[in-house]
Amino acid sequence: MAEFSRTWWGQRFLEAIEKITDPGRLGRGRSYARGNKVKSFDIKDGRVIAQVRGSVNPYFGVYKEPLYDTSIEFQPISKANWAAAIAFISSKASLISRLMLNEMPDNIEDAFRKLDLNLLPRSHSNFTTDCSCPDWSNPCKHIAGVYYLLAAELDQDPFLLFELRGLSRDALQQELAKSPLGQALSAELTAQQTQPKPDATYYTRPTTTVPPEIEQLREFWQGEKRLPQVMSAPPTTGVSGILVKTQGDFPAFWPKDQSFLAVMAEFYDRVRDKSSSVI
Repeated sequence: MAEFSRTWWGQRFLEAIEKITDPGRLGRGRSYARGNKVKSFDIKDGRVIAQVRGSVNPYFGVYKEPLYDTSIEFQPISKANWAAAIAFISSKASLISRLMLNEMPDNIEDAFRKLDLNLLPRSHSNFTTDCSCPDWSNPCKHIAGVYYLLAAELDQDPFLLFELRGLSRDALQQELAKSPLGQALSAELTAQQTQPKPDATYYTRPTTTVPPEIEQLREFWQGEKRLPQVMSAPPTTGVSGILVKTQGDFPAFWPKDQSFLAVMAEFYDRVRDKSSSVI
């Protein structure tokens, strides 16, 4: 599973699929996804469309490698249920703050479960699949292979599942921003964004200063006042991490398997500890 999904969200999607799908079919689907059998993969209007290569089988008269059309379409959540879910999420600071920062809360499914809804599929009634291959079983190995590629897409954009269930990322954040908590967070995010100011040059212009007159060298080296025997530590100032958190766990520029937010959190801790030890 790890080779197709490196985030908890993508892995949770695969776990949901594995609970309702025959393991044998999924095993053959993994081999198809691993063997680059999926020639094209696209998500359009909330529908997953892919073309998967079939197998040559002279016994059945198949002498040329076929190309099958597959599709996966999730059942959209109704507008009334989406309104109820958004109202519940908007009342929870831990949920709305992370969603508006382009992060997927790890307990988001619990919020839907309390409303007797589900974001991840629980049964085959939550989505329909189709393949042009002659296999009567559903899912066939071609559709099963597309499952794993869809999990990889969810790694890049966990909000994709919202779109597959009938609500885009922009629409979700617009509705969340209308709530009192959303308005407060939007004001904070807007305050963090400052417009760049133009500068005449990239380089510092040198200036000429007149050195002060020194009567005695002792004053130059030791100064007029003695330094205090005890140095008081300066007050600590917090550094806002909102701009870092807006990138999410795996932004486009981050090639590593480890979470970008986890690495930055460790980096901030090291800088803070080092600054404290120097003081």
